[in-house]
Amino acid sequence: MSDGVTQHSRGRRWLVVGARGMLGQDLMATLAATGVDATAADRSEIDVTDLASVTAGVQGFDIVVNCAAWTAVDDAETREAEAFAVNAVGAANLARATAAARARLVHVSTDYVFDGHADAPYAEDAPIAPRSAYGRTKAAGEWAVRAENPDHLIVRTAWLYGANGACFPKTMAGLAAARDSLSVVDDQVGQPTWTVDLADLIVRLVDADAPSGTYHGTSRGQTSWFGFTEAIIASSGASPDLQRTTSDAFVRPAPRPAYSVLGHDALVGAGVEPIGPWDERWKVAAGTVLA
Repeated sequence: MSDGVTQHSRGRRWLVVGARGMLGQDLMATLAATGVDATAADRSEIDVTDLASVTAGVQGFDIVVNCAAWTAVDDAETREAEAFAVNAVGAANLARATAAARARLVHVSTDYVFDGHADAPYAEDAPIAPRSAYGRTKAAGEWAVRAENPDHLIVRTAWLYGANGACFPKTMAGLAAARDSLSVVDDQVGQPTWTVDLADLIVRLVDADAPSGTYHGTSRGQTSWFGFTEAIIASSGASPDLQRTTSDAFVRPAPRPAYSVLGHDALVGAGVEPIGPWDERWKVAAGTVLA
């Protein structure tokens, strides 16, 4: 990040809601590293489902980032009302409160708002068609943000991993160390994305004064869960026998998108460099994530 960008950030007060999550922790670290005035809030300090709590909590801030989310995808299938309270009502409360406080809202969303049936990267304005309860609640949250606060940045991401929480690379590295063989799904394609890179992108988007709208915060390129596992195993030092399998072998309550590749034209149009290729970024991230 250039000195000019850093100086721009230093002139604004940031609030990170949901700051104890995997992304929230890396965003706070990124802001701290550049000397930005940032405040972390978890649910005990700001309950996004309570409009009064949100309204009081956002006062005095210029940039509010919503990292709070119900992310238990399978649980949402039987607890959709609870997921909706966080992902949709919570987003609406933050949007309404930040609009009243004249703060810019950065709202983190997901590839699950799409149906996963495409064969080319989803554009930012592609029609949404969520197939899961989680996707529906996140789509509703996007709608609320657009409706309630014109000064917003919606940043969709996918296949997130990081050092500060449970994630696919940690799970697979652990299994690889304990087993002689692994079967991994090869018919779901996406873009593994490091939370450190997404945090950096959020800061760069804000510093660029990017136009209000929807952006895609994922790494470039694409791979399958099998391909990602190959890269993880190469970094872990384990040597299990890897076998390709299909989604039919791992049936879950919530349907997984077969194709979760997101396009980055809006970033380019705003003059903001997208995150680098997933495989190059994994090589940088691996030591920290698997430590």
